[in-house]
Formats: sequence, C-alpha cells, structure tokens
Amino acid sequence: MSTERYTVSFTPEGKSARVRSGTSLLAAARTAGVHIPVRCEGKMGCLMCKVTLEPGSGGVLPPAEGERRKLGTALDNGVRLACQAKVCGDISVETPEDPLKRAVRLQLEKQREEDDFWR
Repeated sequence: MSTERYTVSFTPEGKSARVRSGTSLLAAARTAGVHIPVRCEGKMGCLMCKVTLEPGSGGVLPPAEGERRKLGTALDNGVRLACQAKVCGDISVETPEDPLKRAVRLQLEKQREEDDFWR
C-alpha cells in the first residue's frame, strides 16, 4: 500500500477522511464516521454497501472482475461496492440514505404538504 494520502468526501453526511492509497471506501467511511451497512464484512457477499461515485470521479481503481459480475450495468451509473472500491485519488462518494431516516424524512415531507394544503 502506498503512503500517499487522499481525501474521500461523503455526501450527504458532509464528512471526509484522509486515507492511504489502496484503502477501501468502506474503511474510509469508517474512518470518517460514516455508517455504510454491511453484513459480510467486506467479502462482497451481501451487496449492501453500494455507493455512488460523483460523475467524472477518477479517485478509485477500476473494478475487479468479481465486482463487475456483481454490479453489472450499475457500474455505468457510478455504483460501486464500498468494500471493494480502492482509493487512488481524491474522491466524493454519495452514500445511501439510512432506511429509518428516509422513512422519517418522507413522513415529515408529507406532514408539511398537508399543513400547506390546509393553510
């Protein structure tokens, strides 16, 4: 592993970490205090750690054959497995919204719409 360090920024959390080249995005997220759900502990078995790279991001190494097989055409949309994608430059990564936070956000949005309707 190289001693070169790069910044990995996570949205929507607004957190980032400086990590060594070759570090997985999952390890970088943990360093930054960003939760990315996994069940297989980085063995590419659960596919829960999908993240999306910002368009034009060149800060990760190309996917290996196993990741290509697992993700297929999703790779074309910038989707990567955080447990497999290795940092090789500065990069911005979009993490999936936590399901509980999403449910709360959607409920609050619905409540606001209803409140606006009755005003």
